[in-house]
Amino acid sequence: MKKTAKPAPALIQKIVEGIQNKKGHRIVVLDMRDLEVAPCAFFVVAEGNSNTQVLAIADEVEDFVRKETKEKPIGTIGQDNAEWIALDYGDAMVHIFQREARDFYDIEHLWADAGITEIEDL
Repeated sequence: MKKTAKPAPALIQKIVEGIQNKKGHRIVVLDMRDLEVAPCAFFVVAEGNSNTQVLAIADEVEDFVRKETKEKPIGTIGQDNAEWIALDYGDAMVHIFQREARDFYDIEHLWADAGITEIEDL
């Protein structure tokens, strides 16, 4: 497991806490700040066991982060079927998957040259 060289900003920590509040698991933070070409500075990837849980995790991240940091996502997508919900915070993208969709898209592998921090499940 690669660890990030620099500490993650408070926004990332609050995103992770929001995911943990709804029992999201297999949380991974991809630090892309040192990559030449990346869509943002961080990806936070997690999963839930059902579309209901994925939707609950996304809602909690949005509410918790807003309450704790006053940050709101620029955009969100995927709530309709809740197999994969993405929340765009500008410098950070949050991806909440059901397991099958996460395994299929394999974002961690696509950005394997990023600094990767795996967060232990609570």
